[in-house]
Amino acid sequence: MEYGFGTKAIHAGQEPDPTTGAIMTPIYQTSTYVQASPGNHKGYAYARGKNPTRTALEKNIAALEDAKHCLCFSSGMGAIDAIAKLLRPGDEVITGDDLYGGSYRMFTKIFEPFGIKFHFIDMKDANNIKNFINKNTKLVWLETPTNPTMQIIDIVAAAKIAKEHNLMIAVDNTFASPYLQNPLALGADIVMHSVTKYLGGHSDVVMGALCLNDDAIYEKLAFIHNSCGATPGPMDSFLVIRGLKTLHVRMERHCYNGKIIAEYLRSHPKVEKIYWPGFTDHPNHEIAKKQMRDFGGMISIVIKGTREDAFKVAQSLKVFSLAESLGGVESLINHPATMTHASIPKDERERVGVVDNLLRLSVGIENVEDLLEDLKQALA
Repeated sequence: MEYGFGTKAIHAGQEPDPTTGAIMTPIYQTSTYVQASPGNHKGYAYARGKNPTRTALEKNIAALEDAKHCLCFSSGMGAIDAIAKLLRPGDEVITGDDLYGGSYRMFTKIFEPFGIKFHFIDMKDANNIKNFINKNTKLVWLETPTNPTMQIIDIVAAAKIAKEHNLMIAVDNTFASPYLQNPLALGADIVMHSVTKYLGGHSDVVMGALCLNDDAIYEKLAFIHNSCGATPGPMDSFLVIRGLKTLHVRMERHCYNGKIIAEYLRSHPKVEKIYWPGFTDHPNHEIAKKQMRDFGGMISIVIKGTREDAFKVAQSLKVFSLAESLGGVESLINHPATMTHASIPKDERERVGVVDNLLRLSVGIENVEDLLEDLKQALA
């Protein structure tokens, strides 16, 4: 029987504890496992490689992405690092020009010195990818919606181009979550999540995940996962299992609140520009309608005036908290140019719209009336 998303979020990968019948997956707080004889174990030998709490979580996330495999990492960056380690000197990667600052920093500061070349391009028209493919290209890496200007990239079109040229394609699905978008079903080879965000959902854990169907790629990533050791502990795994059980109801509220907040901010006299894929005039809105189930709770706005005017708004909020990260139950506001995207050179940031007076909102699940009142007083 094929279960719905909410049922899978609560039950997939979860079995009652065989010893006690506990309905919640136990926290297996152990570093090693007793073996009946040398090399004779039940799949668990050392906790860097596997842990039963983590196994239950990986099965759950895989089910939500309709994936055969999932690997959880100690952070989203650890997950991206593992994908990059599939590459070799001389390989080339095509990625977007609006990208999370941490991804940009890893690509340019860690992997470019090892001889891997990255092309940061405009992907709003997926056909532009073709202009940068050559014999050394191995990977297409994309975010959609992008961080922070909410660009929508056509996953189906990008995946078709990648397949035609025998390239691997990976999608950062953090902003959408598997509730809103499933890139594997649209042709992607790998889906990456910063589990820290919507999947965990409570701002109390840092984790990453990779989901995929290809057995050969999985074996390579599992080897890197175990060998390099960016693996999460059982307590973090338990916290995400608990968070996932409400992902569907949280995402419904994030989307509901996000739509109301976006519509309010769009008509505010102190807002110069707004980025939210639910607007019919948002670039590639029709693609968003096709590949997403709703438009999410992430919004970016450009405040009329200077960076100091944006700072004043961010620091005047009382319900929204000024902080990095996103996707938690609480509403956050962020200044990308000095926070999440500070590692990207100013001219590159501004070329794609990440200007000094841009603010990024992660709309939480509080009473939307309180969020509106908070924005009204901060923008007064």
